[in-house]
Amino acid sequence: MGFVLLAVVVVVALWAISAYNRLIALKNQVANGWKQIDVQLKRRHDLIPNLVNAVKGAMDFEKSTLEAVISARNKAVSATGVAQVAKAEGELTQALGRLFALSENYPQLKATANIQQLQEELVSTENKVGFARQLYNDVATSYNTAQQQFPTNLVVGLAKAAPAELWEIEDQAERAVPNVDLKMN
Repeated sequence: MGFVLLAVVVVVALWAISAYNRLIALKNQVANGWKQIDVQLKRRHDLIPNLVNAVKGAMDFEKSTLEAVISARNKAVSATGVAQVAKAEGELTQALGRLFALSENYPQLKATANIQQLQEELVSTENKVGFARQLYNDVATSYNTAQQQFPTNLVVGLAKAAPAELWEIEDQAERAVPNVDLKMN
């Protein structure tokens, strides 16, 4: 009888250690996912002043657009927490979209290799940010699910696990389907 009880205690202890370690691993993956987003957003934030400076001379009378981009960038840089960063980055994406749309009206800008390169780097960075957000949300969802599942939820307190915020699009304009016009002019 004592041997069976000892075996049950050992099995429960091994399970608790395994569940604890799984939660810690997922918690670290969530933190890593957030840092990957942070790295790409830093790259994005660093590219924006270069782009604004490159188009500033040609777009003097579009100062409000340039100021909106810089203001949105500054808000994004100072944002903290998943929800606040997501909101600020959405506003920055919209401001950049307006800048790109306006720059299409300036043939001298479209022909400038430096501006084209900056735009391409921003588009590439946007793609990387999107992939990083997707990875973060995938890992955060796994982490949140593991915390809620029985019997792992019994060791959540030991692992100091707390639900991870998901990256969500809050701005309805960012959710809107883009208008694509393929007419040949």
